[in-house]
Amino acid sequence: MFFSHTRTTLCTLALSLLTLVGCTTTEVRTTAYTPLTVEDTTIAENRLLDVGIVQFNAGLEQEEEPEDDELVFPELRRAESRYIAVTLADSLQSSQGWGAVRVIPSARTNIDVTVTGEIVQSDGETLTVDVTVTDSRGQVWFTKQYTEQASHYAYDRKHHTEGDAFQGVYNRISNDMLIYRQRLSDHYIAELRTISEIKFAQSFSPGAFDRYLVQDEAGLYQLTALPADNDPMLMRVRQIRERDYLFVDTLQGYYDTFVETMEVPYQEWRAMSYEEVKQMRELKRKARNNTIMGVAAIVGGIAAAGAGGGAARQAGNVAVAGGGYLVKSGFDRRSEAKMHIEALQELGDSMEAEVEPRIVELEDRTVTLSGSVENQYRQWRELLKEIYEVETGGMSDI
Repeated sequence: MFFSHTRTTLCTLALSLLTLVGCTTTEVRTTAYTPLTVEDTTIAENRLLDVGIVQFNAGLEQEEEPEDDELVFPELRRAESRYIAVTLADSLQSSQGWGAVRVIPSARTNIDVTVTGEIVQSDGETLTVDVTVTDSRGQVWFTKQYTEQASHYAYDRKHHTEGDAFQGVYNRISNDMLIYRQRLSDHYIAELRTISEIKFAQSFSPGAFDRYLVQDEAGLYQLTALPADNDPMLMRVRQIRERDYLFVDTLQGYYDTFVETMEVPYQEWRAMSYEEVKQMRELKRKARNNTIMGVAAIVGGIAAAGAGGGAARQAGNVAVAGGGYLVKSGFDRRSEAKMHIEALQELGDSMEAEVEPRIVELEDRTVTLSGSVENQYRQWRELLKEIYEVETGGMSDI
């Protein structure tokens, strides 16, 4: 009686476990993504706002350690931080709703609208980014997370889709920004443009321009007065600003070349990563299922082996052996999944070598820059300040 009850309980447990194993999910991939909204009318020049997209944060400073299947390769992520910024800039430009759209090395550049972002996940199958859009007044337009999974056809050479594998993410960011800008009044837009100019002037001559701009308790900038259009110092600042624009435009050539250079190996990496991610998930599912079935068989086998008759014991021993095999199979598949992760690491290492940034040789007759883009821009701003000091005779703060 005891054996019958125990066997029934264990069989029920085994059937429950097998039922869990039988549950599968079906993934549906689609090639459809959010279309880009394009401004349908010509925008008046006084409503155009310049946009600066800061190289995205690579997302390498997260407190929690990534799990084995979180495919994070530092050098690749740093390359992606540029790639994503440039691709987003292309979408914004294509929307025809903005003035100049530039990728910038840092948020310190005084510009009408600044976009900052961080890569949360990027493994070829899924792209997730956090994005914040702020204007020169300090007003945050929105902070939002965008995510999308690549289509099954995104990396299919026979049925290749147009645009980036995650074009929908860039289009949604662009669309959200356009909606916000369309709601702004002409007066607010004019203020943003003026604040951008005054903030730039303050970075070179705070003593001369501090009185035109104050920051309230909420951190928002307010205009208190306006310098005359023919103010000599303002005119010099405008000339310096034009030079800065020219340099930042030169940087766009660097970013474009960088993205063009990394395009082929990066897309190959994405395609392989996409397949690796799917295989790892399937391997882990099978490993889990095999382990569950193995444990169920072992539990049932032990009960049968301890239940009296020789035939029952023999059947129980077979069940235990079979269950042990399934458990081992589950562990073997986990090891195989680990091998895929290691193979992907090798792909990432190869990719890092492919996308190594190159030193930009600038044609400017007075500037020789070296190091990263960030360092080059920092050197450039220091040089601009020296030029400004020379042009104002060292009287910039009087």
